[in-house]
Amino acid sequence: MKAQIVEGWPKGNKIRIILSETNAAQVNSLRRAILADVPKMAITKVRFEQGVTQDNQGEVIESVNVLPDEVLAHRLAMVPVPTFLEEFQFPEDDPNNENLPEDQWGSPLSQIIYHLSIRGPNSDSDEQFKTVYAGDLNVLGETKLQIKEEHARIPLTTLSSGQYLELYAYATLGRGREHAKWCPAAAVTFQPRQKAVLSKPKKANVLFDLDLTSKSGRAINSKLFTKKECSDVDSVLDLERAMHQIGYGTGRDEAFDNAIVMEDLDGEYIFSFESDGSLSPEEIFNAACGELVSRFEKITGEIDVALA
Repeated sequence: MKAQIVEGWPKGNKIRIILSETNAAQVNSLRRAILADVPKMAITKVRFEQGVTQDNQGEVIESVNVLPDEVLAHRLAMVPVPTFLEEFQFPEDDPNNENLPEDQWGSPLSQIIYHLSIRGPNSDSDEQFKTVYAGDLNVLGETKLQIKEEHARIPLTTLSSGQYLELYAYATLGRGREHAKWCPAAAVTFQPRQKAVLSKPKKANVLFDLDLTSKSGRAINSKLFTKKECSDVDSVLDLERAMHQIGYGTGRDEAFDNAIVMEDLDGEYIFSFESDGSLSPEEIFNAACGELVSRFEKITGEIDVALA
């Protein structure tokens, strides 16, 4: 299998990759590895501080909010946590946890701790509610582990006057097969790579005369073709989407008469997915490849031992 990132990608957290010299089974193994095997950090334990206290003005505030603790803990678990795979270990592999009961596990080598302390509007405030966001979590450690700016506005809950929320959240490494909070990517898809063939240039004007453009602003016209063929990945996908406008049920299909034909390129696939932001798309792809390589090496070793 060979992999090549499509020119112009990744775009933000999205990536599009050409996989060649492969088949659907191998590509699907890669898809499943991303969803189930690539590890990432996620909040897995939350400690809520309970009680009633007074502020410096004598106002009584209580540690309650509109959501049950379990729901809030689940929301915290789904917040993308910055992940540095080379710097962290799984809790069970952390030497600092050796010979300790599981409920006492936790060291900087395998755990990130976040603290949140926030109160609702003051009694004399014009605001009725205060929204608590993921960005209100403060990391107790290196600043690079702070929740990213792109995720800072993820809402968690709301607080009314007289309420406050204080908690400690603990993030550890895990895999998507154990819980969705440890899945680093979404919309992991693949499809056969195709080229577009302009078989009937005059009838293709039924499509081109619609003056359609792609999401990137590219015009859907004959300029996409060179010698009546278009093999650019993004252009072919733009054409494929545009051709829904002249398909069955549009009243234009007979006039179009299959003027543009899509042909599969043998052994090539377009692989795409979107990272949740905890890892870059390139890191996720490379980690998935590494997971598959280690798995097959282990199987090969076991077979050699069995046949020895």
